[in-house]
Amino acid sequence: MEEFDQFHRIGLLLGEEAVERLHRSFVMICGVGAVGGYALEALARAGVGRFRLVDCDRITESNINRQLLATHASVGMRKVEAACRRVLEIWPRARVEAVDRLLNAESIPELLAPEGDAPDLLIDAIDSLAPKVELLAAALETKIPVLSSMGAALRTDPTLVRFGRLTDVTHCRLSMMLRKRIRRKGVNTDLIPCVYSTEPIRETLPSRGILPPEVSEDDKRLHGRRRSTLGSLPTITGIFGLTLANQAIMRLTDGFRNAEGKG
Repeated sequence: MEEFDQFHRIGLLLGEEAVERLHRSFVMICGVGAVGGYALEALARAGVGRFRLVDCDRITESNINRQLLATHASVGMRKVEAACRRVLEIWPRARVEAVDRLLNAESIPELLAPEGDAPDLLIDAIDSLAPKVELLAAALETKIPVLSSMGAALRTDPTLVRFGRLTDVTHCRLSMMLRKRIRRKGVNTDLIPCVYSTEPIRETLPSRGILPPEVSEDDKRLHGRRRSTLGSLPTITGIFGLTLANQAIMRLTDGFRNAEGKG
């Protein structure tokens, strides 16, 4: 096929059928910032045929240090708008739904499967605890496979990034709080695969007069409170996002089995 040239090297590794599976796949990504943006980039380059992208934030200058979609030219844009443009620049035949909505207990069921239109896979790349709990619980109840990201901030060692069950994550306050809350909903944390770091949280360095950016009125309206400003590197957040994308590719194509010649 003519379009196969763009994905030739993926086909060489996983087979042409894997490329076709990716073209037929539908992935929903919640949060297209630091981690989600890198996951989206890789999945678009892998030829995933359809995306539903959910984020209610705008790009700010403080995002530029770690978010793939953030540049000086894109400051002020809705993140989902920038994400949609990026996907279509990479893979023009992709179908992209840009959903600029706040994730909460009311909106999540509708966003996951409007009129029964559920994705093949959900990537959770949000860092707010309450919507993360609701999102993962609702996805599992709806039988939508999930991949989740734990906290990437305050880490510096890429060799300590791991992928495994939420049950087994250590050295991550977000995962600890998530496990506690989601178990109250009767969710088995063994069923939530996630990327995380085993690196102990390092003490933050003195700010030396550098103040956190002002919280916009838009952010206050959407989130209702000031969110913590934590130090982070583009390298670690990128590795988190690319790890999620790699896991997604393998799951969508049954790539491990095919690559090992066990099909």
